[in-house]
Amino acid sequence: MVGMSELQAVFWDMDGTLVDTEPYWIESEYKLVKAHGGTWNEEKAHLLVGQALSYSAGILQEAGVQMSAQQIIDHLTAQVVAKCAESIPWRPGARDLLAELQAEQVRAALVTMSFTPLARAIHQALPAGQLEFIVTGDMVSAGKPDPEAYHLAFDKMAADHAERTGAPLQRSRCIAIEDSVPGTAAATASGMVTLAIPHYTPLPETGQWHVFDTLDGARVEHLRQLLVRDPVPAV
Repeated sequence: MVGMSELQAVFWDMDGTLVDTEPYWIESEYKLVKAHGGTWNEEKAHLLVGQALSYSAGILQEAGVQMSAQQIIDHLTAQVVAKCAESIPWRPGARDLLAELQAEQVRAALVTMSFTPLARAIHQALPAGQLEFIVTGDMVSAGKPDPEAYHLAFDKMAADHAERTGAPLQRSRCIAIEDSVPGTAAATASGMVTLAIPHYTPLPETGQWHVFDTLDGARVEHLRQLLVRDPVPAV
């Protein structure tokens, strides 16, 4: 029987949550739009935070980028991968929390709308085993705010967990950590307990997720406490 406070797994968003790559994306968007003679601004850039890359590509096309959606995705991803090869901007507290999760044998995985090349670069920069696997935007047919990526990640983790332990993985014992409106919407729709760390975009106070101002100083015990609080009501 799984205890009410037993934290089984943590599913991490990447951009803006684990790493502060949003400035890399925004800089690349500005340069791409400018190269095609279009116009870009901070409002449009922030609109893309947490969105599926296919959605972002459509907005960039509307801004004047004369490339196919896949060409835009490949170009931006390559630009951000190159910048991360020079310096990975980790979010405060994220690596410390990952290390403690591993030390306490709490499983963790990455669920991001970035495509595999970037997610793999971040994954490989971490100590082995801290993130067991990655689910990326090019593995799903519907991006965040659709919960498909979280369902895929949970099902993958659940199958392995059952094989290892003979016990079920429970969504109510899993936490998703997100920073954006699309991300928190996807996580809550998946049935996981959701922890929001607002960063580039403000999050509405719907009562569907818990909020920490930062992960700096966050401990595994703080995550466990989220599991035993009163259920967050759906709207």
